[in-house]
Amino acid sequence: GPDGVVYNPEGMNQQKLDYMLVLRASNQNVVAPFAEKFPDATFIPGKKAWSIKCDIALPCAFQNELTGEDAEELIAGGTWLAAEVSNMGCTPEAIAAFQKAGIIFAPGKAVNAGGVATSGLEMTQNSMRLKWTREEVDAYLQRIMKNIHESCLSAAEEYERPGNYAVGANIAGFKKVA
Repeated sequence: GPDGVVYNPEGMNQQKLDYMLVLRASNQNVVAPFAEKFPDATFIPGKKAWSIKCDIALPCAFQNELTGEDAEELIAGGTWLAAEVSNMGCTPEAIAAFQKAGIIFAPGKAVNAGGVATSGLEMTQNSMRLKWTREEVDAYLQRIMKNIHESCLSAAEEYERPGNYAVGANIAGFKKVA
């Protein structure tokens, strides 16, 4: 991984984005120069983004990027929701830590279903030669995601794991395929 993490409380602007792209293109896997160039940012060596206090954690880069140790840091920092945007972004230890602490954990198979569903809606429109408005597609997607949410919770409840989205998503997905 990179040399550490940059805490940037003032947020990004075009100049900062452009410089991040320069750092990335250098293939040196460093972020320290960012804090040197922008004094409102702080470089924290040897740490990952999960060490920064946040309400919501969204692992979105690669499999197993958020570990049990990372989860403990997030929990200590007050995170109340973790949702995998990548496929299997959290290790089993991270998921267990979130669940033990009562943190809402949404697995990638449920979170990413919106993108898959939207692709399915596009294919339906194309095959049926339909033209839906953005509002119609959004209404379909809202209904699909609500049904996925309810299926996850219902399956977890049925199998005596109430509120466990990960178990519910696995069971609901398996039952649908089976």
